[in-house]
Amino acid sequence: MTIADIPGVLLAGGAGTRFAGGTHKLLADFRGRPVIEWGVRAVQQAGLQTWVVWGAIGDGAPDLGDGVVVLRNPDWREGISTTLSTAVAEARRRDCPAIVVGPADQPMVPASAWRAVAESSSPIAVATYGGHRGNPVRLAAEVWDLLPASGDFGARHLIKLRPDLVVEVACSGNPADIDTREDLERWNSSTNSQ
Repeated sequence: MTIADIPGVLLAGGAGTRFAGGTHKLLADFRGRPVIEWGVRAVQQAGLQTWVVWGAIGDGAPDLGDGVVVLRNPDWREGISTTLSTAVAEARRRDCPAIVVGPADQPMVPASAWRAVAESSSPIAVATYGGHRGNPVRLAAEVWDLLPASGDFGARHLIKLRPDLVVEVACSGNPADIDTREDLERWNSSTNSQ
């Protein structure tokens, strides 16, 4: 197995309802390009397969370029577990050994974090920033059946339930979410982002 056998999955299923404005937060401009593109580039630069799971945006999703696997989650309203399940189902179909997942609204998580987490051999590996857990998270195939099947629960739920399977991976970068227009403006103008 090499790192190229593992998909880096950007979870982009939600509606982004806290973000005020005429566009979805993932399509908003962040330092010259859409928020989603930062994650796509980081995953690509890490050497992982690049997957994006869309939900609310649906057919309005932008073209993210060659080599990006686009998955659709029609059940996105039922919570993040369905977006994660969409990625896991595709990973099973392709016989992937693991997936590395992270929310698509964290544009300051660098390629080095994606790569470091992907290179772990632990069943569950979680990035840490300054000693605090964040994203991305590596989930080996052996733990997929333990993930929540419904509700607004993702990998964090499994991490709490099975700490014996978890290894922390110290990373550089900034795992801040872009959830609101204020978040976007604050981080767009900040020079201390990573």
